[in-house]
Amino acid sequence: MLLDRFLRNIKLTLITVCILLFIPGCGDSSNVPYEPDTPAPEEHSGKFISDHGSMTFDGDGSSVVIDFDDELAEKLGLPSGEHEGSYVFLSGDLPPGGSTEVRYDVAHELKLMVGDETAVVAVGLASEDGKSASVGTGIVTADRIPLLFYEDGVNTNVIFNKDE
Repeated sequence: MLLDRFLRNIKLTLITVCILLFIPGCGDSSNVPYEPDTPAPEEHSGKFISDHGSMTFDGDGSSVVIDFDDELAEKLGLPSGEHEGSYVFLSGDLPPGGSTEVRYDVAHELKLMVGDETAVVAVGLASEDGKSASVGTGIVTADRIPLLFYEDGVNTNVIFNKDE
């Protein structure tokens, strides 16, 4: 009888400890997706150019004028030539809700919208041999926006650099 009471108390204690350990994980996570404990960088402003066109940002954090050649436009499913549109940087697919808007210095994706057309493209840097790529924190900077494509088993880049 004494042993039964002792075992029951141990079980209740273990259940209580498990519940107390589980509860903090259920709360609202204020840092998902990850945002550094630093001031947000200034929004992109000015013209960024690549071998496949340009993107011109007005500094408001949402407006962009794209001017893509046929090859890049086709990859993205957007119209070629010069078009006004909007953009947002995204976290990438995070559970439970998918991609979320984030500041560009921690972005994994760039979403471009031109009229009724929308493209979401990874941002990252491909290795020289194309077998791997780096994405995430520090890839997009105030002076560089590297679009990352994975085709036929190879990572490639279209890098837009700020035109000084």
